Amino acid sequence: TGSYIFNGLVSGSIYGGVSGNKITAIAGESSTGKTFFSLAVVKNFLDSNPDGYCLYFDTEAAVNKPLLESRGIDLDRLVVINVVTIEEFRTNALKAVDIYLKKDANERKPCLFVLDSLGMLSTEKEIRDALDDKQVRDMTKSQLVKGAFRMLTLKLGQANIPLIVTNHTYDVIGSYVPTKEMGGGSGLKYAASTIIYLSKKKEKDGKEVIGNIIKAKTHKSRLSKENKTVEIRLFYDDRGLDRYYGLLELGEIGGLWKNVAGRYEIGGKKLYAKQILSEPETYFNDQVMQALDEIA
Repeated sequence: TGSYIFNGLVSGSIYGGVSGNKITAIAGESSTGKTFFSLAVVKNFLDSNPDGYCLYFDTEAAVNKPLLESRGIDLDRLVVINVVTIEEFRTNALKAVDIYLKKDANERKPCLFVLDSLGMLSTEKEIRDALDDKQVRDMTKSQLVKGAFRMLTLKLGQANIPLIVTNHTYDVIGSYVPTKEMGGGSGLKYAASTIIYLSKKKEKDGKEVIGNIIKAKTHKSRLSKENKTVEIRLFYDDRGLDRYYGLLELGEIGGLWKNVAGRYEIGGKKLYAKQILSEPETYFNDQVMQALDEIA
């Protein structure tokens, strides 16, 4: 994914990542960085697979050329498909998987699908009602979402294509404990093998805001522990996801080092987290990374 601690959260190994043939949902309130986050994973996927490509289903018209260029994404290997309705997404995705499966297994290049975001998809009925000026509620959406994912889950599994779906969350009204729920009905809840909930706070350098600290929690996971929370740093500039952020806390949990008054004792030196993270390669050598992977 481009972040060691996020790899650990979704797969149980800091060298792992999102599942290679299943659906991963990234859910959060508006502006928690869901699109930025997906693009960071896309960039890392394309960098790790020089012959791989990505189909990016965009529902918010949020992804454009300047944004992709600023994230350092290879535009020749990313196709942005604008979709408005669930039916349109379902048809396009199924056709793409079908074409992919018709190729010989040794000719298939690594491929990644992203849907950003499910919450913004409309239905044919909703659009038709709006054009006919009918003031009725669309009750077909959650059924369509269920149907679309039912078909896609198996197809994607056969083709070994991972799908990342971003989705909005909202507060459930009337519950005693404040809980969050994803939009779009329960279809994605059952289809996704991993559901990550994101929330964020600002990351500052002095007074200037330089990025976000994203808190990620496994709401559902078939590959790692549920209800685990990690913090990931996402910079606004071309540094993107901070690879090493969160590893100090992981080492502390596993007893590799202690945190005394904000300083960590690594390699006989007592240093602040900021100093260690400014030159991570020096402190996180192969031996340390191996130990951290075992803790994860």
